[in-house]
Amino acid sequence: MPSSEPTVVAVSIVVPVRNEAGNVAPLIAEIAAALDGRWAYEVIYVNDGSTDATGERLATLMKQRANLRQIQHATSSGQSAAVRSGVRAARGAVVATLDGDGQNNPVFLPDLISAIERGGDRVGLAAGQRVGRQDTGFKKLQSRTANGVRNAILRDGTRDTGCGLKAFRREVFLMMPYFDGLHRFLPALVRREGFDIVYVDVIDRPRHSGVSNYGFFDRLWIGIMDLAGVWWLIRRKKPTPVATEVTCHD
Repeated sequence: MPSSEPTVVAVSIVVPVRNEAGNVAPLIAEIAAALDGRWAYEVIYVNDGSTDATGERLATLMKQRANLRQIQHATSSGQSAAVRSGVRAARGAVVATLDGDGQNNPVFLPDLISAIERGGDRVGLAAGQRVGRQDTGFKKLQSRTANGVRNAILRDGTRDTGCGLKAFRREVFLMMPYFDGLHRFLPALVRREGFDIVYVDVIDRPRHSGVSNYGFFDRLWIGIMDLAGVWWLIRRKKPTPVATEVTCHD
């Protein structure tokens, strides 16, 4: 008889989406093609208050794929909140993220996950860095400017913090203080916790369908306030004390 015990999940793939009905099925198929037979994994779609058929498409696919889960936000709360909801629901010790619009190619997920596994306890984050970006010239200029300013202030050593392709240890992510915009500052905050980062070049591509729902540093003043807040958090970080419990002996 087959066991009734649930499969132990090693890796959780978290995909934040809002109004991406046309991109759901193709991306899930690509994730499966990249990961099937390599890890025991689950795919968690966080439906961030979609008003189109995203939820219905996911519900249909969940009947076909036992490892597909959907977390639903009653109202749209933003990309950072969606990522956090997915990580909190994850069963895997390693979590990988990618955007739900199809621009992040799942073929790079194994490289990111393997980098975390090879790094052991020392590496807290494997971050994708895009090459051949498929954005407009103005969008690229925005990103270059934002990344340059951020790196000059935080010195996080990352040229492309906006790439959605990342892998990290779930426990490391949950150590970090939560705020709206957290996903844009993961490298700096992971370093703040004393972990190393590895970088993986990934190839960007056009979205499958629809329009962008989550911007990267598009709200300039909010971005500046976030940057100031992360700078303050890094400066206020104190070494974590080594704590041991003292027990009584007869």
